[in-house]
Amino acid sequence: MTTAKRAKLMTVPSQLDPEVQPATTRPSWTATKKLAILQEYESYPRGSPERGALLRRCGIYTSHISKWRHQRNRGALTALAPQPRGPKPEPRNPLADEVARLQQENARLQVRLATAEAVIDIQKKVAQLLGAPLPTTPADEP
Repeated sequence: MTTAKRAKLMTVPSQLDPEVQPATTRPSWTATKKLAILQEYESYPRGSPERGALLRRCGIYTSHISKWRHQRNRGALTALAPQPRGPKPEPRNPLADEVARLQQENARLQVRLATAEAVIDIQKKVAQLLGAPLPTTPADEP
C-alpha cells in the first residue's frame, strides 16, 4: 500500500463529525392501518409480485403479516393495537402509601424524641449545678 492510499484511508480528527445522530424511531401502525395493509396483502394472489411491492412500500416483512394475521384471528382490532414494550408494571400495593407515611411519621417522632431527651438531660445538669432538685415521676424511681 502506498503512502498516498494510506493517507486517504486515515481520517483526520478535525474532519470527524462531533455531532451525535439521533436514534432512529421504530415505525408504528395503528390497528386500522395494520388491518388495511393485511387486507390489501391478502387480496393479491399467493406468489404475486404485488405482495412484495406492498411489503417494500410499507417497509414491513412477511413476519409482520403473519404476526398481524395471528393477532387479527385472536381478537380483531384490539389485538392489532400497539402493545407497550418492556416489562409489565407491577400492580400497585394499596398498603404501600400507608407504610411510607407511617415510616416518615416514625422518623419524625424519633427526631422529636431525641430532641426531648437532650433537653431533659440539659435540665438535669442545670438543676445539679444550681443545687435545685428536680421533681421525680413514678417512672424515674427505681
